[in-house]
Amino acid sequence: MQNPVDAFWQIRLKSVAEQLTANNFEVFVTENAAEAKTIVLEKILPHTGAKSVAWGGSMTLNTIGLCDALRSSRHLDVVDPFDKNASREEAAALRSRALSADLFLSGTNAVTQDGQLVNLDMTGNRVGAMAYGPKYVVIVVGRNKIVEDIEAAIARIKNFVAPANAMRLKKKTPCVKTSYCQECNSPERLCNTWIISEKSFPKNRVKIVLVNENMGL
Repeated sequence: MQNPVDAFWQIRLKSVAEQLTANNFEVFVTENAAEAKTIVLEKILPHTGAKSVAWGGSMTLNTIGLCDALRSSRHLDVVDPFDKNASREEAAALRSRALSADLFLSGTNAVTQDGQLVNLDMTGNRVGAMAYGPKYVVIVVGRNKIVEDIEAAIARIKNFVAPANAMRLKKKTPCVKTSYCQECNSPERLCNTWIISEKSFPKNRVKIVLVNENMGL
């Protein structure tokens, strides 16, 4: 007999994939992180013909080893905004260059059951690239990011994702102590720029890889 949890998520992911497809996203459903990585590197990337790649901050991408795999590529112009050897000024320049890469990779903070993406950024480089600039965007999404609607997405981000990220990044914000958004004015506030992606334009510009595992925050 099939595991009921697996059965549940297979049905849920299929439903979300259908809604995303109806919203002009190109969607791939995968069973695990390894399959997701293979899909990106061996199917999506070659199909786009991308010569340059970049990415936004994402625990999901790091978990599946995508960033490391791309860094080691000899055939791509890799724009790494998180190069540990880059100065603050150089890192800022890399984030700007990333906006003109052929392909930009990211995670997402939430995806609704009716196929919309909701994201919140500190500097705006990640959400900026999602909206405009790179020819293609690839977003890897763990099943834990699925929420009922926009309202649930915002609540998830403000009262879980943002505080947890602030803790991870050792920021000095009130939510680090309370675990809830305090609508703060901290200089290190992570919550500055929202984006809701209702549809992909042009069609299939944004490609979604849904993963049947919990990934990232």
